[in-house]
Amino acid sequence: MTDDEKTGSAKDTHYARLRRAHRDRKAGGAAPRPRPGSGEPGSAAPEGHVHLYGLHTVRAAIDNPDRTIHKLLATRNALARLEIANPDALPFDVELVEPRAIDKIAGGDAVHQGVLLDTEPLVPKPLSALGDTPLVVALDQVTDPHNVGAILRTAVAFGAGALITTARHSPSESGVLAKSASGALEHIDLITVRNLAAGLESLHQAGFFTVGLDSEGPDELEASLEGDRVALVLGAEGKGLRQKTRATVNRLARLTMPGPIHSLNVSNAAAVSLYAAQRHLAKR
Repeated sequence: MTDDEKTGSAKDTHYARLRRAHRDRKAGGAAPRPRPGSGEPGSAAPEGHVHLYGLHTVRAAIDNPDRTIHKLLATRNALARLEIANPDALPFDVELVEPRAIDKIAGGDAVHQGVLLDTEPLVPKPLSALGDTPLVVALDQVTDPHNVGAILRTAVAFGAGALITTARHSPSESGVLAKSASGALEHIDLITVRNLAAGLESLHQAGFFTVGLDSEGPDELEASLEGDRVALVLGAEGKGLRQKTRATVNRLARLTMPGPIHSLNVSNAAAVSLYAAQRHLAKR
């Protein structure tokens, strides 16, 4: 082996491994089995259950009295980081495991941090359960759980009281969504409506001023906000707001982008919009 080969980078080693696997496959040999953390799929949760993972996500779920929890799987180190000194005092089963056991359940791509919770999903509320919050976010067929989770996290950070989605064309609660929300799933009302346009009309009756985010909107967002209650409405990436939604909101507004890129990922657009809405409400 030459000195150059001895000092090869991690990337070189990775490509060498791929080349060997390719040669093995061409020679009729079996492909190497994937290792934990290499992208292998996890196991499905039992019907009516959901697997949540990650320290912030699991800690928030445990602290949520509305959660029905069946079992906690955790490494000894993760239990310490969750500040659980006496697992026997918890009202559900706790099993100490090695990280590999959680890899098999959550999947190789899941950043579980040594902890997984077997729980029932939260039950979405009807729009009639909306409290007196002055700020809500409504999503028009945003289906990516990473984006919805990130929007949940930002919505909670800026004090929004509810996230409104449609019963169809919206992601259900999952480990991916909850991990992206980093615990925020437990701190905000999840409201489901069958028809978003009808839901927006109900928000109008409740005193909300609804603003639809549209890159081609006629007005800048900051100048479009009115009233003491605001509902921000965001559409899916690419498609944007549906025509019926555009026709129902009180106003269409844009985020002005002075740079060469004139649009944002929907979760980033939600963050900027929530910041502007919270500043507007703080002045009221």
